[in-house]
Amino acid sequence: MNLDELLARHDIQNLTEQEIDHLNRAWHRLDPWPDAVAGLTRLKHKFILATLSNGNVSLLVNMAKRAGLPWDAVLGAETAGAYKPQPEAYLRSAELLGLAPEQCMMVAAHNGDLAAASALGMKTAFVLRPTEYGPKQTSDLIVEGDWDIVAGNFTELAKMLDC
Repeated sequence: MNLDELLARHDIQNLTEQEIDHLNRAWHRLDPWPDAVAGLTRLKHKFILATLSNGNVSLLVNMAKRAGLPWDAVLGAETAGAYKPQPEAYLRSAELLGLAPEQCMMVAAHNGDLAAASALGMKTAFVLRPTEYGPKQTSDLIVEGDWDIVAGNFTELAKMLDC
């Protein structure tokens, strides 16, 4: 629906259904951050790695397959039955892994996600992504909470966690 609105707003016409579907699935083809695969691979040797995304399972699986992301599990709103920052999203994801919240660490570039996870007893790690929202990003550029770890990227996070 958002894509249909954007196409109309910018007077883009005459696209086939196949072309519209291809545009709509651009999220499925995102490139990973340059440090993501190497950092996550190092972390995987010591920790369970799982997503906690508001994206649907097919999107997350397609992204992981294309980018080579080494997830142990693909979790999120669809599996939890709740969207972040609702507590159920975090709690159900931990439960699906057989873990208590305090055994989990939420790693995010979004202070709001970390605040919600921290309030439930999860450990937190802020990984700075200064262009997450594009070159004119104005939010999540600084640490806004008392997070357990602050890292510039996933390779640095792995090093800080002795991986």
